[in-house]
Amino acid sequence: MSRVGKMPILIPAGLEVIREGDKMMVKGPKGVLEEKIHPDMKTTIEEGVIRVERPSDNRFHRSLHGLTRTLIQNMIVGLTDGFQKQLEIVGVGYRAELKGNVVAFYLGYSHPIYLVPPEGISIEVPAPTQVVVRGIQKALVGQVAAKIRSFRPPEPYKGKGIRYQNEYVRRKAGKATV
Repeated sequence: MSRVGKMPILIPAGLEVIREGDKMMVKGPKGVLEEKIHPDMKTTIEEGVIRVERPSDNRFHRSLHGLTRTLIQNMIVGLTDGFQKQLEIVGVGYRAELKGNVVAFYLGYSHPIYLVPPEGISIEVPAPTQVVVRGIQKALVGQVAAKIRSFRPPEPYKGKGIRYQNEYVRRKAGKATV
């Protein structure tokens, strides 16, 4: 039995969970999230608890069991607390600037890089070298943060670039003189 899949999901007060065919919809104070669930997975919603069960013990159903539970849990957490990723910009002259809803990144290129966040994502720049990506969809927050990091990934010699907060960048030694 999947350790993740067999755990019940608690529904906090103020959220409404609806299963219609192969779609699971969660409504809350921050919005509405909808996720397609595999039709073989059985979900039972009762008294503030959701349980996910699999029809058989074959490999395919075992792989879907924990995934389905985690997708539903992420929708509930997103609508109650939300998700965020923090990024740090390291390098002389490297910075980010918020202009309206557009973020401008100055990363040592001959031009600034402009990013318009997708719908459902908010980007904050508390300091010129810090960027915070917030949203209610975990996958979308991670995708936008990864895109920002891809503008200038951290390099191993001086550690310059954009990295996640508390990310360890493995450093290399420079040229050895003989």
